[in-house]
Amino acid sequence: MNDLIIFIGTIVGTLIIGSTLGYYARQTIARKQKGTIEAKLNKLVNEAKDEAKETLIQAKERANKVLEEIKQQERARQTQLTRMEERLLKKEQVLEQKDSKLEKDYSDFKTKVQKVKKIKEELIALQKEQIKKLEKVAKLTQEQAKEELLSAAEKEHQQVLLERIRRLEQDGQEELNKKAQKIIALAMQRYSASHASEITSTSVSLPSDDLKGRIIGKEGRNIKTLEKLTGVEVLVDDTPGAIIVSGFDPIRRQVAKMALEKLMLDGRIQPARIEEAVEKANQEITEKINEAGEAATYDVGVAGLNSQLIKLLGRLRFRTSYGQNVLLHSVEVAHLAGAIASELGGDADIAKKAGLLHDIGKAVDHEIQGSHVEIGKRILKKFDIDDKVIEAMQSHHEEYPFETLESIIVQVADALSGARPGARKDTLEAYLKRLKELENIANSFNGVEKAYAIQAGREIRIFVHPDKIDDMAAYKLAKDIADQIHQELRYPGEIKVSVIRETRAVEYAR
Repeated sequence: MNDLIIFIGTIVGTLIIGSTLGYYARQTIARKQKGTIEAKLNKLVNEAKDEAKETLIQAKERANKVLEEIKQQERARQTQLTRMEERLLKKEQVLEQKDSKLEKDYSDFKTKVQKVKKIKEELIALQKEQIKKLEKVAKLTQEQAKEELLSAAEKEHQQVLLERIRRLEQDGQEELNKKAQKIIALAMQRYSASHASEITSTSVSLPSDDLKGRIIGKEGRNIKTLEKLTGVEVLVDDTPGAIIVSGFDPIRRQVAKMALEKLMLDGRIQPARIEEAVEKANQEITEKINEAGEAATYDVGVAGLNSQLIKLLGRLRFRTSYGQNVLLHSVEVAHLAGAIASELGGDADIAKKAGLLHDIGKAVDHEIQGSHVEIGKRILKKFDIDDKVIEAMQSHHEEYPFETLESIIVQVADALSGARPGARKDTLEAYLKRLKELENIANSFNGVEKAYAIQAGREIRIFVHPDKIDDMAAYKLAKDIADQIHQELRYPGEIKVSVIRETRAVEYAR
């Protein structure tokens, strides 16, 4: 037991002693390690301090260098500003000198102006005094003397002036005529169309004369039905192989002709069949009218027209004026107007459209009251046609003044198309009679030397005796002749009355 206690005590004592020794050993080791770390830390701190000092020294050196550079730049700028200030001071001195000189010159100028005004006033006063003395001596006022002097000069040189004016007018007119002829010739060369004259009757060929009786029908029923439905007159005479459809409306004549041709092909000619044939012919003529209008616009190159306006244009295919087909005439006027406008620098598109539409009123002039020009204007306004086109077409019969170059061009093109040989056809006897009556009316007035009917009777040119008819009387004579023509004659369209008074002065050098 005691041994166990001793053993345990020995072990405990050993453990105590070992723990104590271990504790002291660890303390010793720890003190050694701590000394080593502190040494390293001190070394690092010293190195950091050395680097900081070095960096601070370098920073101070750089700051000093930058500051020196800034001071140098400041000194350079200061020098530059000083120089600029010196230059400005010099300029200011120069400007002050100039300003003082200008003030002096202005003062001298004002003094000279005052002197000039004074001299002028003195001259005016002297002139008035001189004029008074001259008027007192001549016993004439200044205005009277001027009037006498001008009158004497006018009388002395009047003949020479008139001769020069006449020569200038003649030379200018000749030059204008040559240019106009050249332009018209070029336009007509660029557009050359055939002429198709139509009359107020249409011939329908028959395969056999036996059909004449069938066309007439029992007691004339067939022919009366046809005439009633178409509004034409069917003439059945002894002409072999043909009958004549007569009427002033070409569309009605064409409908009657087409209906007769259908009836002859069918062989059954009776009132019921006539009604069917006329109805089909009306449908076909409507299609032809549309095709004719579209073909005309395509030929001229005018696009964008309303379909109803194209239809009205196509109706002109079956309308004639003096035997001239109006649609072909309109197409021709459009081409001529476009060519002339191109030569003169006008608007060719407006001229062409106005030329194509200038007679559009004739499509319905037998249905609406008024001249075809007025009707045409209303139609074009209804379909929103450009005002420039309306202005160009409304003057082609000189019912309105020429407002634009294109209006003159359309009038010229219309006259060219109507007056060219073969374009229009009239009864020769009526034509000659109308021309003779026009000349007789003009020659019946006092003071008329001679009169000529020209332009197919659309104009009468009257030459008068200048010693019997003065300028004012010439205007009155033109009006009186126009009034008498209007009262005594029947004529289509209008007749232009031109009275020409010419004075010639002749002198011989001997």
